[in-house]
Order: sequence, then structure tokens, then C-alpha cells
Amino acid sequence: MHLDMLRDHLKSVSKIFDVIEHQRIEVLFQPVIDIASCSIIGYEGQVRGPSDELLHSPARLQRVAKQAGKLLDLENLCCQLTVKRFVELKLHGILFLRLNAAVFLEHKFKEVHVIQAIEKAGADPQDVVITLCADAPYDISHPNLLPKIISRFTELGYKTALEDQGEIFSLLQSESGISPTYAKINQYLIRDIDKDPVKVQLIKSLLKIAKNSGLTTIAEDVETRGELLLARDIGISLGKGALIARPSIKPARTVAREIRNILASSSNGIPLHEQNGIDAILEMEPAFLLENNNEAVFQVFEKNPQISLVAVTKNDVPVGLINRSVFINRFARSYQRELYGKKSCSTFMDPEPLIVDRNVSIQELSRLLAEDQRHVSLGFIFTDKGHYLGVGTSQSLIHEITEMQIQSARYANPLTGLPGNSPIDDQIDFLLAAEEAFTVCYFDLDHFKPFNDVYGFSMGDAMIQMTAKIITELCDHELDFVGHIGGDDFIALFRSADWEARCRAMLTKFGVDVMSFFNPEDIDRGGYMAENRRGKKEFHNLTTLSIGAVPIAPKMFKCHRNIAVIAAESKKMAKSVHGNNLFINQRHYADNTETPAQ
Repeated sequence: MHLDMLRDHLKSVSKIFDVIEHQRIEVLFQPVIDIASCSIIGYEGQVRGPSDELLHSPARLQRVAKQAGKLLDLENLCCQLTVKRFVELKLHGILFLRLNAAVFLEHKFKEVHVIQAIEKAGADPQDVVITLCADAPYDISHPNLLPKIISRFTELGYKTALEDQGEIFSLLQSESGISPTYAKINQYLIRDIDKDPVKVQLIKSLLKIAKNSGLTTIAEDVETRGELLLARDIGISLGKGALIARPSIKPARTVAREIRNILASSSNGIPLHEQNGIDAILEMEPAFLLENNNEAVFQVFEKNPQISLVAVTKNDVPVGLINRSVFINRFARSYQRELYGKKSCSTFMDPEPLIVDRNVSIQELSRLLAEDQRHVSLGFIFTDKGHYLGVGTSQSLIHEITEMQIQSARYANPLTGLPGNSPIDDQIDFLLAAEEAFTVCYFDLDHFKPFNDVYGFSMGDAMIQMTAKIITELCDHELDFVGHIGGDDFIALFRSADWEARCRAMLTKFGVDVMSFFNPEDIDRGGYMAENRRGKKEFHNLTTLSIGAVPIAPKMFKCHRNIAVIAAESKKMAKSVHGNNLFINQRHYADNTETPAQ
């Protein structure tokens, strides 16, 4: 196995020389749109290796080139071919030219290959945005790498873009006054943003800082309708991704009609949920005492590159926080080490850090960060009953939110995996607050208890799971929300215009699929005998599905409690009719009332 891997590696390394020598690089362009005007403002250049080989992946291409000592040559070639192809295609607008920041570090900040490529191709520097992609963590030996690169390209008349969220926050909070022109919001934050209010709060924090600094924001890797609409609604300026248009050697020149229609429509709702527990983002790093000096702090940072924050305590109570990048940027200046090395570590600490108890929810922590963006870049301290426990960073918070897949795991019913009562209520309240028109449908199985008594709980659970599958599969995943109240009761919140047809299709499918749960004899009889609550045998019909539907107009109700009462009444009306049935409540209810009008 190891020999095969070694042979593949050696084969890839030998091929990188051939790829560079014969310029076997494929250049693609992905449109970047202005979300507000729904127009293409430029293109991001992307490169691939030979399509039929292991080096097709850009990440693998760069990794192998670095291992072969050919990273600078590869970067030169990709830059040259991207600019040349952009000019040849006569593409309109801005070229976002991706560059690996590591190349500048390894080759003494040379940018001549970039300038030569742009000049040789005849491209206007005003139309080129240097997009810096940092693939390595903050380096203590080069604390000002990105500011130096940005400053240099700015001097040469180029705009810059940065895609590392941590570096963006750090730059905007620093005293250098140096910042990129564009701030990219990466795929980890954009993914499922329409389903995750925690991410929304974090992005809003970045947007607020970006606006104050004059930065233009770009949503990366937009893949769904909900993500695009949420990006629009919270104020992200630009966007790109597979939903908008995929990278292509012959990219689109106009925004597709489907995208224009999406951006002209109303936004997706955001289910509101609460996340408890922060152990995954808690970093139990040792703290410094006020009497410790700055040289001691520097030595810890130098020997432990993974440590980004340290707390300062007095009697085991936190009194300050030292952020690695802030400390290094200030301490590494001329004569600072000589002047302040032996002085108290309080010199460069933040004396007013964000301090939270370990039992704080992730949602509450995100809200606190959103209220004071300073803590987003500087970090925060965790305590346990007032005593120092550890530290945390916004980057680790973002990562944990993504990894946990909050929406699918939160408050889920264990039998079906669907959201339970709390997220159902939150979603209804969100739609009401957003003044969205929607339809509430209450699903309930008829004659389900006697089925459980006769066929057993295992078969009963299987029928509930089948019902959940039918409802979810026939809903519009981009528009509709399905929740499991408990037992055999479900709720669907429809925003799809054809909700009634979907409900009738569910009834039809349920009527067919449910027959597999009954014995042939019971199917022939249309039911079975089972004991009632008084212990007497009585005949029960086969299980059917009833749906009570309540169309909700904007401003009709204030909260989910009013709707719950009416939905339950509508379900009862549906159950009063034998068989699989849909009842649509067409009563008029007074606008904005606490109780239903009679």
C-alpha cells in the first residue's frame, strides 16, 4: 500500500515538470455578480491541471509543485495564462486574480511576475484585483506578511481581496490603516446561512466593520436559493458560486434568468434555534499573572505557534486578554522589545475583554460578539463560577458551527430526525415577523392507536417514519419547512405556491404505501378488531392521513400560539371526514389580533 502511494507521489512530482514546461494548465472563469443590480461585475480566474490526470485538482497541483520546488514557476504560469486568457476572451469588468500568499513569503515578496503578466497581456491594472489566498496559519517570523503584500500592490495601483476571515478581522482592527479593497466571506460561513442565525450574526459583524472601512464584501460558493437570498437581505454586495454560474472556459456574459427571478423574489425564512454548550471551542491555555513580563509572553507565543490567545489573571480571576497577532505586531516594532520586554504583560493586554461563563450558549456568545466587533478579532475568555477556565476565538466558533450542522441536529425528533416543537414555533414566528404569506398544514394519522395495539410499536414507528418521508419528499426543500410535533403529528409550513397539489399528492402516496403495513385479511375487511379503552372488542378502520390547512396572510397573527389553536381545529375538521382527507380552513381572521376572530 505504501509503495503504491509512493509511486503515485513520484509520478505526480515528475508530471509537474511536464505540466509547467508545456503549459498544460486549464483556465476557467467564474462570474461575480452585483447582488443588488443582478449584473456581472467581473470574473474570478481559476486554474486546473490536465483534466485526465491526478494533478487536475488545483489543491493537489499546488501541493505537488511545492514539494517539487516548482511553486513559484507554477504561480508564474497560472498568473500569466489567466490574465492572457481574460484579455483574449474580452471579458467585461474586473479580473479577480488568485495568488498564493505563501509564494511571496518563500520568495522574498517578489511580485514582478504578476506585474509582468498583467502588462504583457495588455490588461488595465484598474481592472485587476489581486486575491490573496493564505494556506498557512499566522507566522510569528513574518507577522506583517499580508499587510506588506497589500501595501505593495496598493502602491502599484492594484486593488486587493482577502479571503481569510481571521486575517480580515485582524487587519481591520489593527492600527496600520492597511486593508484590502474586497473582503470575501468564505464557504464555511455561507453554507446553509439561511438556516443558521448564528452565522447570520457573525457575518453581520463583519459587514458592519467592512462598511465602516469602505470594503466591498463577496459571498463565496453560493449554492442554494436560500443562501443567495439571505446574502442579499443582510447586505452582502457581491456573490459567486455554483448556483449563480459554474467556472467555465467560456463563461456566461449575462446573469441567468433563473438567478434574476430568485433575486426578484421574497427571502427565505431563518429557523431560530438555540445552541447550548461550548466545550468544543474552549481552549484551556495557561494564563499569565500581572507580574509576568512581556518577554515571557513572547517566548510562549514563539515556542507554541498554535496558541493565539492568553489570558492575564489576578487571584485566578481574568483581568485581561493578550491576542497573539496584536501582541506580535506591536512588540516586534523597532525598540519595543528593548523598551517593554521586562515590563508587566499588562502593557499590551486588552483590559476589557469579553468574559463569559462556560454555560453560555453559542447563540448568546454570537450575539455578544455581534454587539461589540472588537471581540471578534481579539477573542474572549471563559470562566467557571468566576474563575479563569480558558479562551476562545471567533474562528473556532465559526468552525464549530459549521461542523455541528446545527440545523439538522438541533431539537430533532429522535424517531424522524425532523425539527421538534421549539424550532417549529421559531420558524412560524420568523415568518410572521417577516410578514410572509404561508400555509400551515397539520398532519395526523387516523386510527393510529389501535394499529399500534394490534401490530406493535415497532410497526407503528415504521409507519410514522414512512409518513415523515412522504411529507418531506413532496415538499419544496428550498421553500417549505417540515417539523415533527411528536407521535403521529406533523407540521408543514408551505411557502410553495402549489402547496395544495403537494398535499393531495401526499394523501395519494400515503394511501398506496400504507397498505404494506396491513395483513391481506384486514385489507379485504377494510379494518381490524381491537380492544377499546373499556376493554371491549370493536372494529377499527385502516389507518388514514388527515391534513388541516390554514392559509396565513401577512399581519394576520402576532405569534405561533394563535396559529397553533386554529391549526388544531382545522386538523379536527379533516379527521371528521372518513379516509385520507385535506380540509382547508377558509375562515377570515381579523388582522394582527391576539385571538381568532369569531
